[in-house]
Amino acid sequence: MPELANCPKCGKVFTKAFRSVCSACHDEVERQFQEVYAFIRKRENRRATMEEVEEGTGVDREQIVTFVREGRILTSQFPGLSYPCESCGAEIREGRLCGSCKGNIQDGLKRRDSEAAFEQRKTDRSKERYTTYHSLGDRVNKDRR
Repeated sequence: MPELANCPKCGKVFTKAFRSVCSACHDEVERQFQEVYAFIRKRENRRATMEEVEEGTGVDREQIVTFVREGRILTSQFPGLSYPCESCGAEIREGRLCGSCKGNIQDGLKRRDSEAAFEQRKTDRSKERYTTYHSLGDRVNKDRR
């Protein structure tokens, strides 16, 4: 069921159903997308950098980055476009994180897993020390009667 919400861009009240912004702001975003896309499709602008696209179209860099992250503009087709890593800000061409940040996260996860495995082995060893053995003496005596 649609709900009322304030547009995060302009603050107007709108019915939030399919979009997260009001229809006027959505139309403005679409106009900006068309302007950016028309600019970079021109042969002379195919290798334009993010700054050149921003300067040539007047569209804010963050909005252009949003188009790229949404997959509406493919950096594979436009080799000059790059955007900042969400963690460190280094320029990247795909994904959300640069290789260095991905590596740091993966190393941290591996370290956590190895520490957890070490703790598990330690716990298992301490349990082995206190294992109680039961004799079969009572059972053997019952069988002999």
